[in-house]
Amino acid sequence: MGLILVAVGIIGLLALPLYTGLAWNSPAAYSQGMPMSGMMGQWSQQQQIRPTTLEEAKTIAWQYLASLRNPNMAIREIMEFRNNFYITYYEKDTGIGAFEMLIWKQAQSDGMMGGGMRTSGDMTGGSMMTGTIVPEPGPNMMWNTKYSMMRGMMGPRWQPGASSQMPVSEQDAKSVAENSLSHDFPGAHVEGITRFYGYYTIDFEKDGRIVGMMSVNGYSGRVWYHSWHGAFIQETELD
Repeated sequence: MGLILVAVGIIGLLALPLYTGLAWNSPAAYSQGMPMSGMMGQWSQQQQIRPTTLEEAKTIAWQYLASLRNPNMAIREIMEFRNNFYITYYEKDTGIGAFEMLIWKQAQSDGMMGGGMRTSGDMTGGSMMTGTIVPEPGPNMMWNTKYSMMRGMMGPRWQPGASSQMPVSEQDAKSVAENSLSHDFPGAHVEGITRFYGYYTIDFEKDGRIVGMMSVNGYSGRVWYHSWHGAFIQETELD
C-alpha cells in the first residue's frame, strides 16, 4: 500500500493532483481533524496566507458551479468547520446529492495519514490549498457511482447510467450510523442525511449541536468518518 501511495503521489506531481482520503472508519483519526492533499477539478479564487472567510467560500463555490456549465446542478449548503468549508452540490431534477467539495481555510501542516504525508508549504498543499475548492476525499471519491473523481483521470466523469437505488435504504443507513455512533461517539445521534449515488452522508450531533460527519456505503453498509473537518462552526443553506 505504501508503494502504491508513493507512486500515485509521483504521478500527481507530474501530471495529476494527488487526491486521497484514508481515514476509513477511524474515530481516532477523526478527532485529529486531518487535512487532505490534492486537487482535481479545482477552482481557486486566490492564493492567500490569511484564512478564507465564509463570504469568500460562498463566492468560490458559486464560481465553481458556474464553471460546470450544468443548469441541472445547484448548491445545497455550505458548512464551516475549523479546517475547511464543506459544500454539497446536488441535481435539481432529482434532488439527489451529486458530489461533495472542500475549501481549505488555511495551510495545513499535519499529515492526513497519521503523519506519513505532509501538506505544508510546497505544491503538494500548504498555501496552494488555501482558497481552493477541491473534491472531498473518502466516500465522495471512492463510493460515488455517478460523479466519482476516480472515474476520470483529469476530473469528474459523469456516469449517465448510474442508479440512485441502493440495497441499503435511507432508514438502514441511519440505523447503521446510530449503531456506529453508540460505540464511537457515545451520546451522539444522526441529525441529517443526504443521499448520493452509492452512499449516504450523515451529520451527527450531540447535545443539540453538530459535532461531525460520516458516510454509509449504500451497498455494503460500511462506515467512513469524515476526519478532515475539525470542529463544526456554522452552516448556511444556499437553496
